[in-house]
Amino acid sequence: MTLNLVPSSFWDLSTSKFPSIWDEDFTAASGVSIYEDDKKVYVEAAVPGINPEEVEVTLDKNVLWIRGESKTEDKSKKYYKKATSNFSYRVSVPSNVDLKNDPEAVCKNGVMTVSFNKKEEEQPKKIAIKKS
Repeated sequence: MTLNLVPSSFWDLSTSKFPSIWDEDFTAASGVSIYEDDKKVYVEAAVPGINPEEVEVTLDKNVLWIRGESKTEDKSKKYYKKATSNFSYRVSVPSNVDLKNDPEAVCKNGVMTVSFNKKEEEQPKKIAIKKS
């Protein structure tokens, strides 16, 4: 007698849904949120317990990197404690972002918010018809 602990639908990759950075459930679980209003696109990343001076924000080839590392060390008479926490987020910047203007990064209450200006939408252009 064979006991199948994993359902066969698990192995069928054609029906599986792989997470995307734009998938709402994935972004909430990963600590990254992306949203926009009329003028800007915002990327928020959770950076709890990290000093803003220890966070590096880099934009390279339409990819936003948010990295940080925090080190603590306590040498008291009774014990020795050393802890390190780090993170790295990689987000593809949407195509409607104006990369000519520098984005703005603000860290407040353990959340790094990077805001990008949007590109101006191109208006339809009317083409004159010549008579032959």
